[in-house]
Amino acid sequence: MKQLQLDNYSSLSANSFPDQKKVMFYCQHILGMGHLVRSIEIVRGLLPEFQVCFINGGQVIDAFQFPEEVEVVNIPAVKTDAEFQELSPVDPNLSMEEIQETRKETLLNIFNKIQPDILIIELFPFGRRRFSFELIPLLEQAKAAGTKIVSSLRDIIVTKQDQQRHEEKICRLMNQYFDLLLIHGDPRFITLDLSFSRIQDLDCDVYYTGYVTQQLSSSKIYQRRPSSTQPTILVSVGGGRFGHELLECVVQTAPILKDKIPHHIQMFAGPFSPDSFFQELQDAAKGQTNITVERYTSEFVSYMKRSDLSISMSGYNTTMNILSTGIKAMMLPFQGNGDLEQLTRVKKLEELSRVKMIQPEDLDPYQFAEKIIGYLEENSISLDINLDGVTNTALYLQEFVSCQS
Repeated sequence: MKQLQLDNYSSLSANSFPDQKKVMFYCQHILGMGHLVRSIEIVRGLLPEFQVCFINGGQVIDAFQFPEEVEVVNIPAVKTDAEFQELSPVDPNLSMEEIQETRKETLLNIFNKIQPDILIIELFPFGRRRFSFELIPLLEQAKAAGTKIVSSLRDIIVTKQDQQRHEEKICRLMNQYFDLLLIHGDPRFITLDLSFSRIQDLDCDVYYTGYVTQQLSSSKIYQRRPSSTQPTILVSVGGGRFGHELLECVVQTAPILKDKIPHHIQMFAGPFSPDSFFQELQDAAKGQTNITVERYTSEFVSYMKRSDLSISMSGYNTTMNILSTGIKAMMLPFQGNGDLEQLTRVKKLEELSRVKMIQPEDLDPYQFAEKIIGYLEENSISLDINLDGVTNTALYLQEFVSCQS
């Protein structure tokens, strides 16, 4: 895998892989890293049938592993925060005006170089419309070139205060530019119309692919320890820009749990966790023999596979890891700025007795310790849910391009 910076994508060429269909995949993560993780799992499934150029518009995560066969172009990164949701450059030496112009021209140049058969845009226009400054010119160029345009979408989208106007814009952009919508979910569990009511007004083909899950290589698969031995409790908050109150509670709960049950807590604070907060967690955990605090691992699913309880937020990827590994889970939904995505998902799972939802009032160390102990003693529940989203996405795209040939 080559990660290319702005001045080093001249090696990209439409003729590099003449026997394969070419995909240009655009992904913009701004708060967490869930969109990046899901997109890369989809990309893995497209290989080796497609040659993929992956556009990363978010902050680079040094330890994040991309597939070797994929060309990755890191354009000037943009991020936001959980509180104000304002876009800002990751590089403080650049202005948003400079970044917008550079990113737009870069996307158009890359498109011209590789001449993709398919352009996949993650989330837009159901979200990321603040990036219309670069995406509309890219869509116009793709449409003029006859490239097939696909929207890659998770199961639940963020609703707006003016939902009717929001959905009208989605329909207009979808019907103007897109040929295919792939919803990475299972309609037996959650349907898109829970958060978008006008799916019947879309002119393009629409398919549910099943959920996208992270896969383990055979060398990374471990068996979970039996619950009769010392339990491992895995604690995470995704990217780490939010969920700090959960991590603080667990660190404070550790000394209470130490004398009640045998266990070890493995905590990951997230690659975007502020340095000062991460240091506070490490200082608080110092001297406690039942907890380890680290920032990030690229082998997160391996840790989950061999753990007995997951304590986390309820984002898409963590939820799918929980369902695919069968681990028990306690989940705190992110609800900043009226975003109901995580709350919707975890409520549904709790109704099915698959997970325990953490309420804000539960984040008292003594009360939290009792909840952990009680849940570890319960029997686990499994769900019949389609987790073949990676395979099915690749099949839908292969069929799509073959029909269009």
